[in-house]
Amino acid sequence: MREYPKRLIEVDLPIKRISAHARREKSIRHGHISTLHIWWARRPLAACRAVICAALWPDPADPLCPDSFRETARTLMKKWADEHLGLLGEESYKRFIGFQKNPAKLGDNKELRKALLDFIADFANWDNSTKTEYLETSRALTRAAHEALGGVPGTRPLVVDPFAGGGSIPLEALRVGADAFASDLNPVAVLLNKVVLEYIPKYGQRLAEEVRKWGDWIKKEAEKELAEFYPKDPDGATPIAYLWARTITCEGPGCGAEIPLIRSLWLAKKGNRSVALRLIPNRKTKWVDIEIIENVKARDVGEGTVRRGSATCPVCGYTTPVASVRRQLKERRGGATDARLFCVVTTRPGQQGRFYRLPTERDLEAVRKAAAELERRKREHRGPLSLVPDETLPVMSGVFNAPIYGHETWGSLFTPRQALAVIILVCAMDTLHRKRTMRNNDTPMIQIRTCLALAIDRVIAQCNSLAWWQANGEFCVGTFGRQALPMLWDFCEINPYGAASGSFEGAIEWVAEVCEREQVLESDSADVGTNAHSQRFSAITNLLPDDAADAFITDPPYYNAVPYADLSDFFYVWLKRMIGDCYPDLFRNPLTPKEEEICEMAGWDQDRYPHKDGKWFEQKMTQAMAEGRRILNPAGIGVTVFAHKSTSGWEAMLQAMMDAGWTITASWPIDTERSVRMRAQNSAALASSIHLVCRPRENHDGTIQTEKVGDWRDVLQELPQRIRDWMPRLAKEGVVGADAIFACLGPALEIFSRYSRVEKASGEIVTLREYLEQVWAAVAREALNMIFEGADASGFEEDSRLTAMWLWTLSTGTNGNSNVESSADDDEESVDEENASGSKQFSGGYVLEYDAARKIAQGLGAHLEKLTSVVEIKGDKARLLPVSERARFLFGNKNEKQAIKKNKKQYKQLSLFDTISEAEEESSQGDKSTPKAGGTVLDRLHQSMLLFAAGRGEALKRFLVEDGIGRDQRFWRLAQALSALYPAHSDEKRWVDGVLARKKGLGF
Repeated sequence: MREYPKRLIEVDLPIKRISAHARREKSIRHGHISTLHIWWARRPLAACRAVICAALWPDPADPLCPDSFRETARTLMKKWADEHLGLLGEESYKRFIGFQKNPAKLGDNKELRKALLDFIADFANWDNSTKTEYLETSRALTRAAHEALGGVPGTRPLVVDPFAGGGSIPLEALRVGADAFASDLNPVAVLLNKVVLEYIPKYGQRLAEEVRKWGDWIKKEAEKELAEFYPKDPDGATPIAYLWARTITCEGPGCGAEIPLIRSLWLAKKGNRSVALRLIPNRKTKWVDIEIIENVKARDVGEGTVRRGSATCPVCGYTTPVASVRRQLKERRGGATDARLFCVVTTRPGQQGRFYRLPTERDLEAVRKAAAELERRKREHRGPLSLVPDETLPVMSGVFNAPIYGHETWGSLFTPRQALAVIILVCAMDTLHRKRTMRNNDTPMIQIRTCLALAIDRVIAQCNSLAWWQANGEFCVGTFGRQALPMLWDFCEINPYGAASGSFEGAIEWVAEVCEREQVLESDSADVGTNAHSQRFSAITNLLPDDAADAFITDPPYYNAVPYADLSDFFYVWLKRMIGDCYPDLFRNPLTPKEEEICEMAGWDQDRYPHKDGKWFEQKMTQAMAEGRRILNPAGIGVTVFAHKSTSGWEAMLQAMMDAGWTITASWPIDTERSVRMRAQNSAALASSIHLVCRPRENHDGTIQTEKVGDWRDVLQELPQRIRDWMPRLAKEGVVGADAIFACLGPALEIFSRYSRVEKASGEIVTLREYLEQVWAAVAREALNMIFEGADASGFEEDSRLTAMWLWTLSTGTNGNSNVESSADDDEESVDEENASGSKQFSGGYVLEYDAARKIAQGLGAHLEKLTSVVEIKGDKARLLPVSERARFLFGNKNEKQAIKKNKKQYKQLSLFDTISEAEEESSQGDKSTPKAGGTVLDRLHQSMLLFAAGRGEALKRFLVEDGIGRDQRFWRLAQALSALYPAHSDEKRWVDGVLARKKGLGF
């Protein structure tokens, strides 16, 4: 391999500061491209901006760094020290004030590196992304780096992203002064990239003004037609949302009442404001009346009628099972058309807040008139496509569950009035097209129509029967609260002209603000012509010539995490009806292309995708990564973003990269997710995305190196030290748990992937999977040493080591929460085919993917099958048992399998005394004064925690003092470690802290 100067990203990256900006960006709305249109798993701009700068700029401290870049960097950084100190963040300010006082410090190349990294960290701030000073400096550095590294003067480096998706990476490449080539197989993604990369840079402010102008025209035209279907109240109040409940017939003996399926009775829980529903069953009429109550306490609000798919009748109390609920709704084609309207949310002139009332006959009549008007329009419609999308909506286990309940077409997700509202918007778009075509002026109508179509898509995402009312914030939450189309029992219908969340007026403003904010790209677009291009084609057939790109930076699909193509059909069917004539190549197919989409889909849909398994994903991703290596010039750099919680997903991705001829040179975890997102609340999902930095492993003629062979003994000898050097750095940056494990893959793989292959002394080739087993073991051992800092971790039994490492793996560090799988319900409960029956759910505890748990245990010298009193395995998941479920084992019955089987329910603190007593009665000892000490330090600590939880202070004292348990220093070290690892609000955290609080008072 040739030698080239290292880029900054291969040496260092201020990940803690970048992560903070990336997390903050998730809550920023106005002007952000995420508000242009939904795209799933879009990367934060902050992370992309920082990574691209660090990937394009060489490390000034590297001996091979060109002097011309160093001089430019010094000049620019000195200018910041002299002129722009007030724009710097606190940490950067301290360094740059030193440069101001002593400019000679910038002569030190390592200090210059730190200055550039500080600049990158501050530039990642959302507030700085459009400031002239940051833009001009970043572009000057990009230009200087490009020319210093051999680029043609006057040109820009080309950044290629073949999985462009929502456009974060190519947009930021454009921002920092590079050209961008964005491609994607998905037509919706290509359309979004055209707007972000081509239309906004070219038209900027003018496009924003035109979108507002013609959006207002469409709004007024559509309002004329829809006014009678969304009437205002006689007192002048404006309905902004209508709350509906699907219904079934109670199957209880002799009942037959209509059950409104309502998951929660809360309407408003915001500050001191509380509004809820009260169900009033009428046994004579077999009907459930509803009233609205205000200023209520939580204890006065009852339960909803549906839970985990089963519906309980308020009239007779009978619970109709989930299978019957599903059958009834399927017979009603999803139940949206004949759902029950139970509440209307309004706003009042001159008054703040939301107001709630029961529906009136006037409301119901408007709904009936809308249904009749929709049928009339259907009869009169003439065209190649149906008026309401009739394309098939497939079933996908755990992702698309709505079809199980009767929603078999994309159009069936909309009630008649919702469908009519959308159709009228679509027709207004067509009228606008004809109106502007007749004028034949230079207005960029395709660009305007496209932006208006994206605004209508925003309405569509809210105006369907899979949107729901959020009581905590009093607003409508759109369809894609998570990356799925789950069935909802009750749903929210917005008034698209109610000037509230989800309205068309608001959607227009969201789109216009993006055009307005990102017009900063416009002023730079004339320097060398068009800077960015978006095109639709597969990542395995890139049209660019060999060595055309300077950087290959991409965020490919995360194995089986997101079914992009199937999800995007929700919008595709409507976009095709709105602007299909503008983009015939994008919208020529009935639905989005799926056959070549590189996602592992066999697990989601075996019927349609039996061939798209893990091996298929690995093969296709290898081809895509090989294409990326082909188009990258020999001095170029690659960055691949990946985040998947399964080890199989990681192994497939890493194998693909190595087979494609890449060498991993670094990896950086950057927080890209909000801890409060729905996906994180119920799974051990990663909080960070791992940015794998790589270089082509090529000969001088561009072919893959195949003759460089590594010795297995040398690799194994180097691995532990590499992990030992890396883990403390990650911990200092707040990266722990699963994020740290996967972040270690980069440094570890740099050792392994520098060779064409690694062989044992026998000549046997070492597989990547075998190497990764060693990596997990090295990480586990190092993490354990960090957890038990100052103590010999080998002094603890395997159950203690495994418990500590298990909890550490689930921790996130940066947000103070633990991403623990749980079956707990929340306000966003939806129907899940697997969860509805509870057949595949654990009832608490701390859950990991089984293979990850196995590798952790193996690395610690533990065996899961021998730890059945601590761990439960079910399918592809493994659960660390909560302490309460270990009570019977710890206080009596030592047959752990029998004890756990008997103790299926989860014991809460108030019932622990009874639990312990029952366990003691089953014990042959039968001594209730103190328990017999457990066999391991973990057992004894858990016994102490349970005694504290049950309020048995004297027994705890005797256990620790008289029995001598407290004299074992391992006991207190383990307690201290687990205190730091248990989730902040868990029972275990409270109990272990209670035991620790007794230490000093007991004389230890």
